[in-house]
Amino acid sequence: MADVFADLVGQEEAVDILRRAAAGAVAILDGSGTGSAMTHAWIFTGPPGSGRSVAARALAAALQCATGVGCGECTGCRTTLGGTHADVRMVTPDGLSIGVNEMRALVLRAASAPTGGRWQVVVIEDADRLTEQAGNALLKAIEEPPPRTVFLLCTPSTHPDDISVTIRSRCRVVTLRQPPAAAVASVLVSRDGVEADTAAWAGAAAQGHVGRARRLARDADARRRREAVLAVPRRLTGVGACFDAASALIEAAEAEAEAAVAEADTAERTALETALGAGGTGRGASGAIRGAAGQLKDLEKRQKSRATRAQRDALDRALVDLAGFYRDVLVRTMAAPVAPVHTDATSLAEAAARKWSPDDALRRLEAVLECRTAIEANVKPRIAVEAMMLSLWN
Repeated sequence: MADVFADLVGQEEAVDILRRAAAGAVAILDGSGTGSAMTHAWIFTGPPGSGRSVAARALAAALQCATGVGCGECTGCRTTLGGTHADVRMVTPDGLSIGVNEMRALVLRAASAPTGGRWQVVVIEDADRLTEQAGNALLKAIEEPPPRTVFLLCTPSTHPDDISVTIRSRCRVVTLRQPPAAAVASVLVSRDGVEADTAAWAGAAAQGHVGRARRLARDADARRRREAVLAVPRRLTGVGACFDAASALIEAAEAEAEAAVAEADTAERTALETALGAGGTGRGASGAIRGAAGQLKDLEKRQKSRATRAQRDALDRALVDLAGFYRDVLVRTMAAPVAPVHTDATSLAEAAARKWSPDDALRRLEAVLECRTAIEANVKPRIAVEAMMLSLWN
């Protein structure tokens, strides 16, 4: 097995920073130095698919590594990467936000001494979803950190909309870049056994997102969904067609999200009902179930929030694909020597480029990006997508 940093594709500078941090952590533990490369709070930023959470998990594993370098072989590395290490807390929000109660409970647990004798590590994926109160609770812990606790936060950027300025000022920032398509393709070939031509296509189509490239290379359903998105520009022949295309895009995202969460939802509900005595026949069993209605309602609320998040994520992937198409058209209208994102849609992009000016293509690209921004600002997805389709047609 390769070391814990091997999955950080095209991030050589960031890997060097993290290796030095791991070495600094060892120096702190054994008293051989000050460990100046190590600090108690980190922020990992970068575009989607750049590997923010991968980098955070890799550093967490290196901090728990018996050799101190992130060997990938020892129990500390394997349990951290597997999500079972007792001293590593992983926060992956199911819903649209991370609330204050969850954060307070996490900070309280993180204040305890590490059971393995090394570090308590808290990894917060999507830290940009912290509510204001949750951010304040985290800030207090970062300002007065326990001596052996490390906080690793993942955000799209250090903009105040993503993470508070005060938290940012108390963290060391590691900026990740979008991996080159060639580097993504190389990983798919060497680690996943994907054929070179398929890997090259998937690496370009995924726009540097390693996980999405892997799905496109392996999952026929993912490829069909992408093909449906790339067919949208040809469907926009009138107002009615715009609304039909919007409905199709929304319904596809809903179906994808439902399929993604259905199994987890069923398992959670079954486990909770069993824990609460469902199926029991003894005295008081029926009363126990009636009394559990509140807990079942809370579970349904969390599951609904997770489904909403999954739907928006699926829709965002479709919008990224659509933006890539209009970007390809823009490149062709300007005769720029730039490789296309969608190599299998070049004929469609060339046909559009013959009809549109660079300004036309740019306005369409901006319409897709504005739709993404509107959805992030909690505009109803259907309304945002319908407005986008009308803008693309006009």
